[in-house]
Amino acid sequence: MTEFIIANMAPLMFASMILFLLFGFPVAFALAANGILFGLIGIELGLLHGALFQALPERIFGIMANDTLLAVPFFTFMGLILERSGMAEDLLDTIGQLFGPVRGGLAFAVIFVGALLAATTGVVAASVISMGLISLPIMLRYGYDHRLASGVIAASGTLAQIIPPSLVLIVMADQLGRSVGDMYQGALLPGLMLTALYVVYVALVAIFRPSSAPAMPLSARTLHEGDGTSGLRSLAVLAAVSAAGAWVYANQFHRADAPRDEMVVVSAMVGIGIAFTAAMLNRLFALGLLSRMAERVVFVLIPPLGLIFLVLGTIFIGIATPTEGGAMGALGAVLMAVGRKRLSLPLLKQAMDSTTKLSCFVLFILIGSSVFGLTFRAVNGDLWVEHLMTSLPGGQIGFLLAVNLLVFVLAFFLDYFELAFIIVPLLAPVADKLGIDLIWFGVLLAVNMQTSFLHPPFGFALFFLRSVAPEKVKTTSIYWGAVPFVIIQLIMVGLIIAFPGLVSYGDGSAKPSPQQELNLEQLLPGGAGAPAQEDPGALMRRLQGQ
Repeated sequence: MTEFIIANMAPLMFASMILFLLFGFPVAFALAANGILFGLIGIELGLLHGALFQALPERIFGIMANDTLLAVPFFTFMGLILERSGMAEDLLDTIGQLFGPVRGGLAFAVIFVGALLAATTGVVAASVISMGLISLPIMLRYGYDHRLASGVIAASGTLAQIIPPSLVLIVMADQLGRSVGDMYQGALLPGLMLTALYVVYVALVAIFRPSSAPAMPLSARTLHEGDGTSGLRSLAVLAAVSAAGAWVYANQFHRADAPRDEMVVVSAMVGIGIAFTAAMLNRLFALGLLSRMAERVVFVLIPPLGLIFLVLGTIFIGIATPTEGGAMGALGAVLMAVGRKRLSLPLLKQAMDSTTKLSCFVLFILIGSSVFGLTFRAVNGDLWVEHLMTSLPGGQIGFLLAVNLLVFVLAFFLDYFELAFIIVPLLAPVADKLGIDLIWFGVLLAVNMQTSFLHPPFGFALFFLRSVAPEKVKTTSIYWGAVPFVIIQLIMVGLIIAFPGLVSYGDGSAKPSPQQELNLEQLLPGGAGAPAQEDPGALMRRLQGQ
């Protein structure tokens, strides 16, 4: 029995961890308890050196000294301030009026606002609850199908996980040892494509089942001119003038040798500035050149868009680190709340309390995973995982299919933070040795882990929506409404694998793709078989260096 335990310490440890989690023990404590328990067993059996846990304090201090993780409380605070200052309500009302005449217009508005909230808050719970409280009653009042309305709101809220500045992308970059800015750049296009796929699905529903997604009745379209016209013409003209100004700046005034990211960010800011300046002059001098719709869209959309470009733009072009960008975003959110006269001491206190809770949640899971990882690597668990994954048929494609299937199944029971801290550190070394770009791999896993919010019956977005949905919306309607969007997310996973160039960063070039077959003999020590145990001195040096 002793020989069996020694020979299979890594798989026993992994199975024990899964068992603890399935029993519902808190993740941070389950991970730490497993690490300490199996570490003591290994020391007692002579498998591990008694000085093993001397490496633990250095790992804990390494977490505390990690500047990248400071971005988590900053972005969380920014999102909570914006959400609780009424930005979501104003956005949904304005965009709903804009798309009101179109069948499915309210659903399009929810998706669009969900993407904007994702790019300003990065917090799934805030997005889902806000849109559930504001838009779900309106959609039901105008005859939307319960399943479609619930699914659109829940799925749009989960965009906060993949569209920067997503919190999970910060954690993913930290676990993969890669730049948060590169991870943000790599995830931007897949996040926007996923948003577009949501829009396509709603459009198809509106075409083939028009009764499920009706247009807003004329009596509900209150944002119009005195003569009854919509005022969209002046909005279109203003958008065209702003786009032309951005194009002229990019081609005539911006320096030719500037990186593409810098040119796009600065040009977009110029276009936004032109639109905002025109709206301000029109209002101050009562010029009457812009319609009510145009002015409302500008004054509601421009501030959050400006904040997005301020935060993400400075990160993308290298002016600010993610932590500094998060700090600017937090300050910008407070200033926006002050400008809207909605900042109060109770709001500030609630945002700070929620930020502290979420930050502590992330930190304790990270500490628990570090304790688990210390022992797991000491018993060569990382090499066991490597051997297991590289033994799969199909080379890199076989590895990616197995990994995505594993993450998809585990997402039924674990949320994205738990997956990022438990699974990613085990899979990243294998992916790196297979020649898979880790930024590309991280974005792929992030899109897959997004399904963890929508999985019936344990998806957190479904729980958030259920907590604020009217009683007439059945729980089964919420569950069935989420299923098409889970399928869309899986389609997006397939698109990233099939077209790896969708994830690009740095100079914008396509990253290495999973196309070549794997030579197992080059990856396994000694060619094949289980890895040999390290001597205690080498083991301690390896663990302290991680």
